[in-house]
This record gives sequence, C-alpha cells and structure tokens, in this order.
Amino acid sequence: MTKPLGQLLAILATLAVMMVPAWAANMPRRIGYVTNYATHEWYQNVIKGMKARAAELGIAFEVRDANLDVNKEVSAAEDFMSQGVDVLIITPVNEGIVPLVRRAKEQGIPLVLEGSPVKRMTTMVATCDYDTGYLAGVEAGNYAMNHLGGMAKVMNVGLPLLSATVLRAHGFMDGLRTIVPNARLANDIDGGGNPDTALAASTAALARNADINIIYGINDSSAQGGLQAWKASGRSQKNLLVVGTGGEGLGFIHSMNTEPAYKIEAAMFPEKEGFTAIDTAVKLFNKQSVPLHIVSPSAAIVGADGWKKYYSVGENVRTIKWDAVNRLTPPANCMKTSAPF
Repeated sequence: MTKPLGQLLAILATLAVMMVPAWAANMPRRIGYVTNYATHEWYQNVIKGMKARAAELGIAFEVRDANLDVNKEVSAAEDFMSQGVDVLIITPVNEGIVPLVRRAKEQGIPLVLEGSPVKRMTTMVATCDYDTGYLAGVEAGNYAMNHLGGMAKVMNVGLPLLSATVLRAHGFMDGLRTIVPNARLANDIDGGGNPDTALAASTAALARNADINIIYGINDSSAQGGLQAWKASGRSQKNLLVVGTGGEGLGFIHSMNTEPAYKIEAAMFPEKEGFTAIDTAVKLFNKQSVPLHIVSPSAAIVGADGWKKYYSVGENVRTIKWDAVNRLTPPANCMKTSAPF
C-alpha cells in the first residue's frame, strides 16, 4: 500500500467514526420499516428522512407498505422479524398491531413506533398533535383580530376516526379562543383525510351553512379540499383564512404561494420525524433508555414566504433546511395526549 493511499484510508476511517453518534456504541446492521400508507406525501417524506439518516450511519434500510391494511402490516413486520432485522420501525394502521408489539418484545427485537401510540409500546416518535393545532390556532386568532374584524367562524375539515387528528382540531379551537374568546365552530365535518372526500364533505357543509371565515384542515389534503369547495361555490377569498396542518409535501407550499386565503400552515416536518426514528432505533439497539414519547418538533408557518425558513424548492422537489429545523425546540411534554400516555 502506498503512503498516500494509506493516509486516505485513515482519513476515511476517522470520518466514519465521526459520523457515529456518541450514544451509539454499536450500529444495527439492518432496520426494517413498515409504513401504513406509502403513497401519502407525509410518509414519503418520513421515508426520505429515514433513508438519509440510515445512509449516514451505514445502516441497511428497507421499507414495506401496509397500504392501510393492518393484516398486511402485521405480515410485513413478521416477515422482517423472521429475516432477522436488528430493529423494527412501524407506523401503526390501528390498534390491531398490539399482539405484534408483544411478540417483538418476546423475541427481543427493538420496536419504534412512528406517529401513533398503541398499548404496550416501548417508544414512539411523533409530534404533539394538540400542541400543533394550538400553535396554529393562536396564529389564526391573531390574523382574525387583524384582518377579519375579530370574528372567527370555523369550518373544521376533520377526521374523527383518528385520535391524533381530533386532538389537532381541539387544539386549534382552544388556541384560537385564547385570542378570540367568542370563536365559533360552525361546521365540524369528516373530510376523510384525503382531498376528494374533503372536497365533497366541504361542498355539502357549505351548502347547509356558509357562514364561516376560517377553514381549518387536520392535514393538508383536508385544508386544500375545503378551499376547493369554497372556490367552486364562487365565493371570494377576500375575507377568508385557510389553515393547513402537516407540511406534508409540496402542496402546502404551492397553496401558500398561489391562494390568497392560505396564510397559515402548522408544519410537522416529516423528514425530521423519520431522521429521529432512525436515531431512536439505534438507541434501542444499544439498550439506551428512551422516553415513551420522543417529541418531534412542529411550528406555525405564517405568510406566503414563511415556508422558506425551513425548505428550499427545486423542480418538483423540496429540500429541508436541517439547521433551521434542528433549532426548533419541541416541548418536553405534550399539553394533551391520547392513550396510552
């Protein structure tokens, strides 16, 4: 071996050691992730964050999609376990994975949940849903006081099936009422969490009662579906505020740039959540103590250019600004949570 080549290899070895976090004495060789719905922008960006962090740490990383089928999710996880993955990460479809959580513990396979809690879990990486809604509600209240004559009549395009989205909606109204005490929930509808159902449900709700000036969506698809229904009815956006939740992909950025009423986004940074899930998997592999809920940060983005603090956008792709997102400080504990916390 020539001297220059030897020096180069030594430098590369040093850099590799520097990339390993101080809390990771050993690295898992392979992590398997079962997502609940890989076609959704949120989970695509969660996966992007996971892949980036796993690659940095030299970990083989594989993804399987349950496509909202809990039986398929359990089967995919069991397949990962039989193949000997070192750590499992799962975004639960529903509580039907509880027996799987028990089996993973029995087999000594570390398991990290993303997004939603289930009984008997070891740990979960997720934002505080109530707090995220609350932050957006406070900003909406300020906007209502400054631009809507102090009036706040809300259409919540919700998703009552999921406790997380119910918490967001409750947090939004509570935060709003800290600024506008007489804020009223005029329409509370089930938008299904997808744009087509949100559009149809919002259209029907507006036909019954259009006396609103704020549309709140529990995710971006819900907010955008509600706004589409408003526009289809021929109404002006002049005295309307639209608030989205998630910051799931490019959709909210496009809306904030092009829709006059879309002024506030409660961003939840899915790339960061995926990054943190990988770090948590490494900690569990090293038998580190972790809290039941590892809180991933969220922030209220206000105004057409507010997103530029956290993202840059190229042709049909967005890139997270890690320095800005990593400066966000998540709360030590959520203001309100769903079971089992």
